[in-house]
Amino acid sequence: QVQLVESGGGLVQAGGSLRLSCAASGIIFSNYRMGWYRQTPGKQRELVAAITGGGNTNYAESVKDRFTISRDNAKNTVYLQMNSLKPEDTAVYYCNAVIWVPSRMDYWGQGTQVTVSS
Repeated sequence: QVQLVESGGGLVQAGGSLRLSCAASGIIFSNYRMGWYRQTPGKQRELVAAITGGGNTNYAESVKDRFTISRDNAKNTVYLQMNSLKPEDTAVYYCNAVIWVPSRMDYWGQGTQVTVSS
């Protein structure tokens, strides 16, 4: 059974920092691209950052130079370090694991709330 368990969300003032963690089980972690998505009410879930098993990363333009995604394949854990947080970063953040072979398969965590106050 695949599980993605997020932690680290909370309430922070604008300009502050948070670090999200996502612990994965039930998958061969290094084979999966891991990502963080976020969603606010009435909007589509959007990709914030992603990292391949080999460590290649990509970021949404809105978080570049503020957020850093990393992974520890030995611990089956992916992290999202969020600095210089803005009120518009407020959302539920979801951990995602995706693999494309033999066909696309996505797994999702339950989500963790991040609230940035102005």
